[in-house]
Amino acid sequence: MLEQWRHVHNVIVPPAAMSPAEARERGERYRLENAYLGETLVGCSTVRPPEGEERVATVIARVLPAFRGRGIGTALYEKGLAHARGLGAGAVETVVLAANAEGLRFAVARGFAERERYVLDGESDEWIDLRLASFPG
Repeated sequence: MLEQWRHVHNVIVPPAAMSPAEARERGERYRLENAYLGETLVGCSTVRPPEGEERVATVIARVLPAFRGRGIGTALYEKGLAHARGLGAGAVETVVLAANAEGLRFAVARGFAERERYVLDGESDEWIDLRLASFPG
């Protein structure tokens, strides 16, 4: 399961590609889930538990390009959002690689608003942090 999750993650966000050890560490801290059509791996999701005074959870849905536009991302996102609610989240954020125009459109269409754009130290890729405007709704 973890290797499949890592595969989807690495295809969707190559600048943040993870080693097996990094993926294992993520799996210990976050809820990681894969999505399938039949037996075919089509996507994955990450839910980071709430943190800080605002109890901000992070929900990320990733769908392999060949399977986009079929509702898979929406299903992953909604399941992740429900999990965040169950953890007592007071707010929900997501993060998108700026070069992923489809991912950014997906987030904005679901009510996320851009909060910050940044480039990690020593890197060149731009990331966008977004917050769900209507959570909890």
